[in-house]
Amino acid sequence: MTVYRVVGGMDFFDELVERFYKGVATDLLLRPLYPDDLGDSKRHLALFLAQYWGGPTTYDDQRGHPRLRMRHAPFIISEPERDAWLRHMAAALDSLVDEHDVHPAVEARLLDYFTATADAMVNARTPSL
Repeated sequence: MTVYRVVGGMDFFDELVERFYKGVATDLLLRPLYPDDLGDSKRHLALFLAQYWGGPTTYDDQRGHPRLRMRHAPFIISEPERDAWLRHMAAALDSLVDEHDVHPAVEARLLDYFTATADAMVNARTPSL
């Protein structure tokens, strides 16, 4: 059984992304990295995550291969941006696990993935003081 099915399908990923972007919308560091209208960003992320975790291939069908590093290359992502992104994603995940009865092992898998992905998106060094 896939993580997609275990967590309840697309509804879980839609809600995860919605909660994540509530944090991003008010984050002074991250908000400038996103377009004014977050609608497409939300949809793309939800579809990507659903597909990655075993759901339908809608993301690939509509956008092609994810190429995450390439898609994020235009943005300066250093440790503070990574940390902020991960903080919002972890908070969104934490807020959902009880509601969706997500097993701790599945939650740990999701969080490990988000941590590794956030690390992989770093493309700039934080300036030393």
